Amino acid sequence: MPSYSIGQAARLLGVSGETVRRWADAGRVATERDDAGNRVIDGASLAAFAVDWAAGVDGAGAEVPTSVRNGFRGIVTAVHTDGVVAQVEIQAGPHRLVSLVTREAVEDLGLAVGVAATARVKSTSVHVDRRR
Repeated sequence: MPSYSIGQAARLLGVSGETVRRWADAGRVATERDDAGNRVIDGASLAAFAVDWAAGVDGAGAEVPTSVRNGFRGIVTAVHTDGVVAQVEIQAGPHRLVSLVTREAVEDLGLAVGVAATARVKSTSVHVDRRR
């Protein structure tokens, strides 16, 4: 089973290394020490944490009920409106997601640059690559 350094885990989760360290210090992420004395996270533990963490929480910490299981938490980096349509860009860790929604939805959700948001993706075809 692979293990990941704090920095590798941070990149996979799309957060800073300091965030992962705080989670580890608080006991939210289980770490072990490697032969060099560095903290590492077992791959299975990291995967379980990632699933729990990405389950979807709103700003108040409550779960958001949804049937969509692919949620990318991030920050709005751009909103372009044109008539009744709006294009919203979200940066979620290393992922840039772009969605076309109604202008009304943007206004109702209060979407603007700098606002935290979750992009939820539902698809009929998903491709998976393994990184080595």
